[in-house]
Amino acid sequence: MTDLMKAVQINEFGDRSVLQLNEIAVPTPSENEVLIKIKSTSVNPVDWKIREGYLQGMLNHSLPLTLGWDVAGEIAAVGSAVTDLKVGDAVYSRPDVAKNGSYAEYMTVAADEVAIKPKSLSWQQAAGVPLAALTAWQTVYDAAQLSAGERILIHAGSGAVGQFAIQLAKLRGAYVYTTTSARNKELVLGLGADEVIDYKTEDFSELADLDVVFDTIGGETQDKSWKTLKKGGRLLSITQAPDEAMAAELGVSSAFCFVLPSAEQLTELAELADAGKLVVNIDSEFSLDQVAQAHERSETGRAQGKIIINVSE
Repeated sequence: MTDLMKAVQINEFGDRSVLQLNEIAVPTPSENEVLIKIKSTSVNPVDWKIREGYLQGMLNHSLPLTLGWDVAGEIAAVGSAVTDLKVGDAVYSRPDVAKNGSYAEYMTVAADEVAIKPKSLSWQQAAGVPLAALTAWQTVYDAAQLSAGERILIHAGSGAVGQFAIQLAKLRGAYVYTTTSARNKELVLGLGADEVIDYKTEDFSELADLDVVFDTIGGETQDKSWKTLKKGGRLLSITQAPDEAMAAELGVSSAFCFVLPSAEQLTELAELADAGKLVVNIDSEFSLDQVAQAHERSETGRAQGKIIINVSE
């Protein structure tokens, strides 16, 4: 194995022009880490929010920083204390977002953040699962505690997180409303949505007595979501912390959800995928030297599924 690798890094925070394809040293795994030879990674909104510096107050990254926090690949080396993973294993992960990321040919990841890749998924599909699907899982299952028969509104159902949230909510036996544009109606219905609201021509805030709202947009969308909930309902957001005073006034609960690594949940997601119960839609694919174009696609907010970066064959 070579000592050097290609990685897309930033040396300063800013627009897409700060992205640089550099040649840097291949990292060495510590005793509790594995080294992954990356096949594919994906772009998530958190990537360009970190690039812009929006999350620096929370994450305090040091520069230069390698971006990207989804990974699918093969284990190239294991730390001395790692016993349940071995060289050659096909794996996937949503690694710790506070560390260097996956826009690179290799990366080190804590072994307890790594799971065996779904056998039925390609490298590209597998790379599209971890961050978005874990976000949906931890919001819909862990934070909302969604149960069978409940009614949930999922905003932006055609986005990557929304697509997984629809599928997970249906697997739990919920009735699913989702907002999207007319062009994505068949897509979200195919994922299991029961009712689709065209946000351009219809007003979702006319809904009432919902058990759960999953806010993936924030701002005015979050503000208008409160009145759709019944007493005891739950509003969960992945974009901004909901107004606690408003929640108390309305007799509902609320929470801000920030995704955490979980090998255990990734293993369960792999089982769902291999059982044919989890669909991964890919919007577009790019190479490591096209990360700026991939970010541009993500920043439009119009991707119909995952934006994939292919790193190696």
